[in-house]
Amino acid sequence: MEAFDVTILGCSSALPAFGRYPSSQLVQIASRYFLVDCGEGTQMQIRRYSLKFQRINHIFISHLHGDHYLGLPGLLSTMHLLGRTEDLHIYGDAGLNEILEVNNKYSHSVLKYKIHFHPLDFKESKLLFEDDKVKISSIVLKHSINCCGFVFEEKARPRKLIKEKIEALKIPIAALEAIKWGEDYTYPEGTVTILNKDITTDPMPPRKYAYCSDTTYNKDILPQIQNADLIYHEATFMEDMRERADQTMHSTAKDAANIAKEANAKRLLVGHFSARYKDLSLLLDEAKSIFPATYLAQEGEKYYL
Repeated sequence: MEAFDVTILGCSSALPAFGRYPSSQLVQIASRYFLVDCGEGTQMQIRRYSLKFQRINHIFISHLHGDHYLGLPGLLSTMHLLGRTEDLHIYGDAGLNEILEVNNKYSHSVLKYKIHFHPLDFKESKLLFEDDKVKISSIVLKHSINCCGFVFEEKARPRKLIKEKIEALKIPIAALEAIKWGEDYTYPEGTVTILNKDITTDPMPPRKYAYCSDTTYNKDILPQIQNADLIYHEATFMEDMRERADQTMHSTAKDAANIAKEANAKRLLVGHFSARYKDLSLLLDEAKSIFPATYLAQEGEKYYL
């Protein structure tokens, strides 16, 4: 089975605290590398955890609060200095493109590679990326400014051929691709049909990861993240800070746990921790009391789907 994992590069909110960096994650699916948010220090974390800059071809920025994008100009510059020539795709608020252009203008920087900028739609979910293995869509969140999350999904796999039965029934190689995708097989004379279910087995179900960036508690996202193998959901505060969470349009650990429970998720990662919390076990305990399969998003840890 091909790799599908999430490496946490930063899990702090607003500012670095207790050695924790602002938000950033690296998602790997089938040898494709996607950077999700790029808080200050992201490139340092990429180096620290021996990840490869130049394998990142798509960067998704959830919104324009600094703890989610201020590391991006530096990362782009480093990619340039390391000799990158391959195109790079960036997805974010239209204002981010203006920020990057102004930065390059006044630093007299001309990158050696081309950036394709894709503005996000903050009114409805959109398919952002798709190839033969992966599709990525936006999730419209409710925050104090325009904000999106992202759903990473594997494409459905072909069915598994039962080799012994294929050989015994003398089914030709030319027919195998169609059989993998669910078709029955009829011999050329047209008198006998072999049912697909008799010569194949079910593939592993496609896996799904949902990244829910800064947001207030929002049931509207449930259809998109339903049955996710792993959900990351911000949990900036504990429930005793409910008033502050509502003022800033953030979530509590309890909110995150309720979303995971209602989405029928397999596992939940909580992150984006306020600098007021040195001991993160308090937030973890609050979430686990509602959704036991909850884990802290810890920097340097890789979470496998």
